[in-house]
Amino acid sequence: MRKKIMLLGSGELGREFVIAAKRLGQYVIAVDSYDDAPAQQVADEREVIDMLDGAALDALVEKHRPDVIVPEIEAIRTERFYAYEEQGIRVVPSARAANFTMNRKAIRDLAAKELGLRTADYRYAASLEELVHAVAEVGLPCVVKPLMSSSGKGQSTVKSAADIEKAWSFSQSGKRGDIAEVIVEAFVTFHTEITLLTVTQQNGPTLFCPPVGHRQERGDYQESWQPCRISEKDLQEARDIAGKVTHALTGAGIWGVEFFLADDGIYFSELSPRPHDTGMVTLAGTQNFSEFELHARAVLGLPIPGIELLRPGASAVILAAEDGSSPDFTGLDDALCEPGTDIRIFGKPVTRPYRRMAVALAVGDPGNDADALRRKAAACAAKVRVVSRQE
Repeated sequence: MRKKIMLLGSGELGREFVIAAKRLGQYVIAVDSYDDAPAQQVADEREVIDMLDGAALDALVEKHRPDVIVPEIEAIRTERFYAYEEQGIRVVPSARAANFTMNRKAIRDLAAKELGLRTADYRYAASLEELVHAVAEVGLPCVVKPLMSSSGKGQSTVKSAADIEKAWSFSQSGKRGDIAEVIVEAFVTFHTEITLLTVTQQNGPTLFCPPVGHRQERGDYQESWQPCRISEKDLQEARDIAGKVTHALTGAGIWGVEFFLADDGIYFSELSPRPHDTGMVTLAGTQNFSEFELHARAVLGLPIPGIELLRPGASAVILAAEDGSSPDFTGLDDALCEPGTDIRIFGKPVTRPYRRMAVALAVGDPGNDADALRRKAAACAAKVRVVSRQE
């Protein structure tokens, strides 16, 4: 039963996955581009490499010969995953899924063109000149995103022609990897964004967590709550779409499938083949299994009898305000006085403006108002301050 798992990317989501895997008796090697990343602090071994260097990645896989490879970030030479699968190494959820979802172009074309799912109108641009034409075609306002990025890096909203050049420069500074191309999306007028955490299994049906609502700023998650109010019709459509996309991509694991809820229905937005940042709300005990425990079980082929909502909850991020290192956290005693609250500190050794350093969690009794829990989580987060040594 014991597997050797190689985690590629060792941020806060990877840290919680490692903890879940270790509780199930697994051996984990945590890999990142810098030392002492959050997941490395709780893993059995650590490695530091540039995962965009295919030769270095091959050498690391050959050195450790893992049973399972679990990608946590986009900046990986995912095309190498096909070769690893041929060697008998299982890639989570699959080499196909990792390749398609690490690049917004592949997953958007799969959803819109191959599966015929409803998405925002979109174009691609590989230069400033192409971006000007793309914006003209989709109209204003629109959103510009690098094909490879995460946590809102390089993402901006274009409201006028004067914003286009700035959006191009920002996308290039925030992209991951060496792909310059961006996706240009028409702006969808929506009232809610949700994440439908979807679990595909090696032996068993696809399962869905209660929907998670979330709010973003600068393209990055700021708060989430579970369950999110949604009509039964829209929820069933979201489940149908999530089922179709994950089936097409193949493999077992948890997926964060994002949707816009608009007055005229559901729009597919994005998909991540791993635990989702908005799903950190499940660390509050909103479900019988957190998203990380679900991922670990799916990765290992262990049974998941069912997913149950136990109580409502909310999360709010705690951000750094400046560049620095060796961060400390003040205000924890005050923040944790409120019943039904908790703080999870990620253990990132370096700070920068708006970097996510911790999360505040709040839970209530069944039937509690989601907005009240959101305020409770936000108030808890506001009491904590990240203090770091200046570089």
